[in-house]
Amino acid sequence: MTDASPPYRGRFAPSPTGPLHFGSLVAAAGSFLDARAQHGRWLLRIEDVDAPRSVPGAAADILATLARFGFEWDDEPVWQSRRGDAYVAAFERLRAAGHIFACACSRREMADSALARDGSRIYPGTCRNGLPPGRSARAWRVRAEGRIAFEDQIQGPQTEDLDREVGDFVVLRADGQFAYQLAVVVDDAAAGITHVVRGADLIGSTGRQIHLQHLLGHATPVYAHLPVVVNAAGEKLSKQTLATPVGDHAPEAALLAALAFLGQNPPHALTRASLRDVWRWAMEHWSRARVPRRLQAPAPVGEFALPGPGT
Repeated sequence: MTDASPPYRGRFAPSPTGPLHFGSLVAAAGSFLDARAQHGRWLLRIEDVDAPRSVPGAAADILATLARFGFEWDDEPVWQSRRGDAYVAAFERLRAAGHIFACACSRREMADSALARDGSRIYPGTCRNGLPPGRSARAWRVRAEGRIAFEDQIQGPQTEDLDREVGDFVVLRADGQFAYQLAVVVDDAAAGITHVVRGADLIGSTGRQIHLQHLLGHATPVYAHLPVVVNAAGEKLSKQTLATPVGDHAPEAALLAALAFLGQNPPHALTRASLRDVWRWAMEHWSRARVPRRLQAPAPVGEFALPGPGT
């Protein structure tokens, strides 16, 4: 009897909003090692669909840092900014099937409606059955219906009632930009992605993405959400929280810190090892089961603490 499962295809998909930081390194290492441990392919995608947030030169810096840290991807990187036609095609399929609708609501109207209702930020369905008289479309939303359930390979069983917990969500923004949720679903399907290993900050997006996969007839990947690195204030590392670029650190030490954060328990002897040897050990010993089941945690301290810049 043969295994009918498709070959493993994973990906790392950074947004070029700034340099790669330690949290991004953790996500990259986890997705890369999970793919290699299963003899799979590992792809790169630059998620620059949100043009206003993209920083010039950041994508090139991210690619250079990944290369310096010893990551090896199996195809040319994909750039979302060059895939507009694919997003238009998916959008038109959704519109033709009646799965999306035009929305005239502004952010202020959304906030006022939510405050008057129950204080939630869930879209109240104002335009679901048509635009109000005299109003024009500002954005397009997908009808969020049904209950989504999936088994996260790290965080365990997950369920979400789309109508009650999410509401109708945007797929085409008022500024003409396609939303992340639609772009990532289209891109994962086009690349044949079978496994998505990423930070737990995105676990809340998974239900929406699975909903879109169902509507578009795409297969749903296996999901595994890694804990997110936070700073001393409990904030996710990012450009906004002034996260230190990981490229300022020695690759060997930073990678060991990432492995420690992911629960892989690298031995002390690796502190004197070459980058190649650190990667060899990591690939031979990677265990998804050892990754802590938590949504966030600070960077490790002690022997495998993230080293200071330039060390």
